[in-house]
Amino acid sequence: MEIINNQISKYARSLIEAILDPTISIDIAGKITDVNEATVNITGISRDCLIGTDYFDYFTEPQKAKDVFQEAFTNGVVVDSTLTLHHKKGKLTNILFNGTMFRDDQGNPSGVIVVSRNIAEQKWALDLKIANRELAHQNKVKEKRAAELVIANKELAYQNEEKEKRAAELVITNEELLFQNKENKKREIVNKELTEINNSAKLASQYSLSLIEASQDPLVTINTKGKITDMNEALVNITGMTREELTDSDFFDYFTQQQKAREVYQEVFEKGSVADSPLTIRHKDGKLTDVLFNGSVYKDYQGNVIGVVIVARDVTEQKRIATELIEARVFAELATEIAEEAKKSAESATIIAENAVKAKQQFLSNMSHEIRTPMNAIIGFTKVVLKTELSCKQKEYLDAIKMSGDALIVLINDILDLAKVDSGKMTFEKTPFKMKTSVFAMLHLFETKIQEKNLKLVTEYDNKIPAVLLGDSIRLHQIILNLVSNAIKFTSKGNITVSVNLIHEDNDKAIIEFAITDDGIGVAENKIGKIFENFQQASSGTSRLYGGTGLGLAIVKQLIEQQGGTIRVKSTIGIGSTFSFTLSFQKTRSDAELGHEDIELGTKLKNIKVLVVEDIPLNQLLMKTLLDDFGFIWDIAENGKVAIEKLKKNVYDIILMDLQMPEMNGFEATEYIRNTMNSKIPIIALTADVTTVDLAKCKVVGMNDYLAKPVDERLLHSKIIGLLKKPKHAKLKETLEKEEEGTTAKKIKYIDLVYLNERTKSNPTLMMEMISLYLEQTPPLIHTIKQSLAQKNWTLLGAAAHKMIPSFAIMGMSVDFENMAKKIQDFAIVEQKTDGIATLVLELEKICLQACIELQEEFNIIKNTI
Repeated sequence: MEIINNQISKYARSLIEAILDPTISIDIAGKITDVNEATVNITGISRDCLIGTDYFDYFTEPQKAKDVFQEAFTNGVVVDSTLTLHHKKGKLTNILFNGTMFRDDQGNPSGVIVVSRNIAEQKWALDLKIANRELAHQNKVKEKRAAELVIANKELAYQNEEKEKRAAELVITNEELLFQNKENKKREIVNKELTEINNSAKLASQYSLSLIEASQDPLVTINTKGKITDMNEALVNITGMTREELTDSDFFDYFTQQQKAREVYQEVFEKGSVADSPLTIRHKDGKLTDVLFNGSVYKDYQGNVIGVVIVARDVTEQKRIATELIEARVFAELATEIAEEAKKSAESATIIAENAVKAKQQFLSNMSHEIRTPMNAIIGFTKVVLKTELSCKQKEYLDAIKMSGDALIVLINDILDLAKVDSGKMTFEKTPFKMKTSVFAMLHLFETKIQEKNLKLVTEYDNKIPAVLLGDSIRLHQIILNLVSNAIKFTSKGNITVSVNLIHEDNDKAIIEFAITDDGIGVAENKIGKIFENFQQASSGTSRLYGGTGLGLAIVKQLIEQQGGTIRVKSTIGIGSTFSFTLSFQKTRSDAELGHEDIELGTKLKNIKVLVVEDIPLNQLLMKTLLDDFGFIWDIAENGKVAIEKLKKNVYDIILMDLQMPEMNGFEATEYIRNTMNSKIPIIALTADVTTVDLAKCKVVGMNDYLAKPVDERLLHSKIIGLLKKPKHAKLKETLEKEEEGTTAKKIKYIDLVYLNERTKSNPTLMMEMISLYLEQTPPLIHTIKQSLAQKNWTLLGAAAHKMIPSFAIMGMSVDFENMAKKIQDFAIVEQKTDGIATLVLELEKICLQACIELQEEFNIIKNTI
């Protein structure tokens, strides 16, 4: 009997170890009676220490574990109850508790077999449920078998009683009777032993069956000949065969690679166990399932191997995921390669585009310089000759030359402006100017042409418009000039009306509408959209009859829209047209007298000494002639180097500086005058290249103003007089500022949230969001500006300054602070470090950090009111 029990115990041990999930046998008192190696691993406690201990102590919720344990006794089975095991080192593992009650030979509950599945692998959850349902079904079948066995035992007992009755009737001699009694006693002892063996065998068999069915993976026992001796429901499902068909069949027949399965089977006998050998099981319907073959031998009471326990874990889903991961990795690598190629192509295209833009800019610069230089002499001397005594024919010819020259200059200007607009390099100043004076001074230029065509110029100006506004007066002149020129060009009789009206005014800005109305030929309704396109006019005959390139209105539209305005047209064929546009201008308290408008030629200043720095003899002669007409004293220097020598020896009131010269150009000379000689003498640039880059460099190196060639004598005179009068106004402003400084220094507040309040419609949440963005972005931008200046990273410096500019208006900060950022941006464009920039950056830092403090206070106030 001991030998049989030992063999049964070893068989049960092989079964419990074959199960890959933590498996535990518990008695009715909740004490652990047996565990497999998986349980040792998940708890970190040895088998000997686990056996005999309270099963519930290894869970984070012992009471819940007890409730689930009791449920197993109540229902006979527990499926997928969620619990958490804790490792002795503190690691927690979420498991699904699946338990099945097993009984003794009399049908009484003897204990519970628990299989705990780590639910980190969720994909096995469904299989676990199915297997446990099958386990419950099998237990019911086994309970039915046990009931039938009880009936059979009762029947056997009845038969034994009958036999005893018959034996009693066979009375023989006393000796025979005594002998029979002794034999009966011996039989009783043997029967008792046999009954105990039978009961133990039944209990062990039921325990073994419970262990087999507890595994959710296919589990099978095989004898030494490779024949299947027992299996669970999971194997039935994966093969599609019945238990009867599987029992005593060849185990290797169910694999796609039978020889490989046989070799793995032999390896189990050789090594005692095998782990994770990949094989494929074939269902009778042809479905293939990838499994990992895990097996170990089991032995008889003498230690002889009598078979193998196999567990085959389904890894089909794992292989599918692994394949998808590999494919995804391959596709990702391929996509990365494609993205890298696309990036390289984009970078190459960007470089090509940038080079093309630079080449175009260089071409325009060269073209402007090469054409304007001779045109300066042609137009300039034509004007000079026109002032002398001429016959009618001579005057007619010279007027024709002047008219052609002027037309050519207009064309050059239009092409350059169009190029600036297209490249996004058109910039707009924000300087104080007198709106009324500026508009009327510009219209004054058309008086001669209007008189020549017998037209009447009507002006309507709204006196409610603020006297001084912030804006780009030069671009405004350009817009009105184009529109009035067109009105005069296409009108043969009648009026030209220019009206300027205030549309809206608040504390910060004024919106003004400008309208130019004529009594000319008009534009057809279907052609109105076309006239704003490049090189387009209302009809093919317009250019032939009236001249022009078709660029003027295209440029006007761009100039208006890039300043946030709109242009509108109303026109009737044969009656006339009205071109109107609106622009917004910021209000300012700046001194209006600081700006200077066109000053009449009659304005006189005595003893003005002008140094003309020009290398071309024709241009030198022209400048001498013009300055003689102005009554100014002049001196000539053929390049910057000579000019510096003359400045060291002589005293001049103003310098007219050409930019492109041999030995030392105008930029180098001006920088030397400002930084080395520390001279503040007014310098006007005379440039044949009026592209954005050159004009920005003029400002950075310290030139006061610029004048494009061909030189307009009225404009030249106006700029000279304006700059020479300006120091007086500057002193006045400085005095006023000093007076105000003592009374207002302590009251200065850098921000004004009126504009932000209007834009957000007093929405506190939106206001807080906008303020938060400023507080978040501004300090890093200031840091970037300081760092890029120190490292001479001009691109980064310009980008940081540009990004900061819009925030000044949003937070209601003075336009003077905005202009500081613009100056830093201009400096970055020319990529040359000049004195004063570092000071400007430090001042901007101080202003912005103070604004951050004020905004934080406002933020807290708004937050407390919500």
